[in-house]
Amino acid sequence: MQLNRLILPFLLFSLFAVGQDSIRVQNQAEVVVSAPGIPVVYYRSSRLSVADFELLPSGEMLLLTYPKQLKRGNELLVYDGRNVKKSFEVPDVAEELVRDFRGNPHVICQNSVYGVHVNSNEITLSTIDRPYFFKYLAPILDSNKTKLYFSNFSKDYPAFDYFSYDQWDSTYSKILEIKDDLMMELYRSEYKWVDVRTKLWAKNLELQTGTDAEIYVGANYFTQSLYYKSLYAPLFHRNDTLFVFDYYKDKLRTFDHLGNPLDSAVIDHHYDDRKTGWKSELIQDSETGEIYALYDRAGYSYLGWIDTKTGEITEKVRLEYRFIEKIAIHNNHVYYIYRPFESPQKKYLYQERLPYDFGSAKFIHDISKE
Repeated sequence: MQLNRLILPFLLFSLFAVGQDSIRVQNQAEVVVSAPGIPVVYYRSSRLSVADFELLPSGEMLLLTYPKQLKRGNELLVYDGRNVKKSFEVPDVAEELVRDFRGNPHVICQNSVYGVHVNSNEITLSTIDRPYFFKYLAPILDSNKTKLYFSNFSKDYPAFDYFSYDQWDSTYSKILEIKDDLMMELYRSEYKWVDVRTKLWAKNLELQTGTDAEIYVGANYFTQSLYYKSLYAPLFHRNDTLFVFDYYKDKLRTFDHLGNPLDSAVIDHHYDDRKTGWKSELIQDSETGEIYALYDRAGYSYLGWIDTKTGEITEKVRLEYRFIEKIAIHNNHVYYIYRPFESPQKKYLYQERLPYDFGSAKFIHDISKE
């Protein structure tokens, strides 16, 4: 019984992978181009290393830095490309910088979350309860004049939905369901293999909550196995259009700002990740709205621009340095953190020009005027 439990998921995954790759993957000649110019150091310091960064609406850069270890002495800096205009010491152990759906920066710490406010004179922090932030603010992905776009994603469940919420009339609308059908089948089948005590525990929870016992077992056991992978199907907002990359149906789906379906295109750039180096990560240019797929081969990072009309990637841009960290794109420029291997240099922030000249994305459609 134990042997069957180990072999069955492997056979199902093997059969599924062979069938999918042989049918859907098309081998095309790859075009790799180099980014124009030489990478330049955007920020450097002999005392501080850069741990994270976020671009502010003013065009300045918010930097999370540390002198020796990230766990002590964290400092927030506001940098305008030439000079550090403001600095502030974080009162907790900082982990990373994030932006909420309105573009406001936050610093995530071990014990709390701080909203970062930058004015002409200083940096100030406002405390946000950490559970409240991740439960109510983090799920909101984007917004327009009256609508919020969010999901009920859970890393421990192989399906989730995208929704829109209208702030005018407080109504919810479902945009799209994302589900990995094979993963869901394996997730629920885990219930068959657990011992009687675990089944009784799950059944008791089902009677108390109404949630299937199979889900409780899958969340607590199958998610700890080698076969489980958390879903990745990001949503992006550009102009009046929503783009959802449904990798489990091999579709790039487009919707209008109200959540109504417009079109779809076949995508296959996520297949054969061992050969291509697909990192299961998409990055959007925060100025132009263009979307890029991230690849890694032999330590070099490659960015593939995605044509959102066809879903195709026709060429990839290789960045200059190996083993770079935290990639962000703004106005056709790539920003990343890098320190040469075995070098005493602190971690600097670098800038590299992409071989594209996309214009700024238009403002979000103002539906309040309709």
